[in-house]
Amino acid sequence: MRRLAPALVLVAAGCGGGAPEPATLDTRNEQCGFCRMAVSDAHFAAQLVAPGELPRFFDDIGCLADYQKAGKAPAGAVAFVADHRTKAWVRAERAVFTRVPGLATPMGSHVIAHADPASRDADPDAKTGAPVSTTELFGPAGLPVDGADDE
Repeated sequence: MRRLAPALVLVAAGCGGGAPEPATLDTRNEQCGFCRMAVSDAHFAAQLVAPGELPRFFDDIGCLADYQKAGKAPAGAVAFVADHRTKAWVRAERAVFTRVPGLATPMGSHVIAHADPASRDADPDAKTGAPVSTTELFGPAGLPVDGADDE
């Protein structure tokens, strides 16, 4: 039995599957994990994914920020935001955030995200916006990051 214990630990560790991945958003049925409004527009969506938990979707990046500032992110959570132009999920700590005062977002944060500066520059909605730092958005604690360093 003692010989099996190290093997069982390795098998159990392998079942974790690595860093959390973004879940698929169902814009007809998901509710915001903060304000409880419908998450109906993928251009503004965000999500928290944590091992062993269902993903939490947010209708506005501002709702994700408020949730994070309130200290509600579960241990091991990873935040993802939708690239406003492509709707592709991007790890939030790698995203480029822009505040666009004239752009209506679901909860009025006026914040959009992009995978990189090239995507932001290709998005006509971001042209009149100003960069926003993650510290300004998510507070001094920053974003939840699972500690994995992919790539």
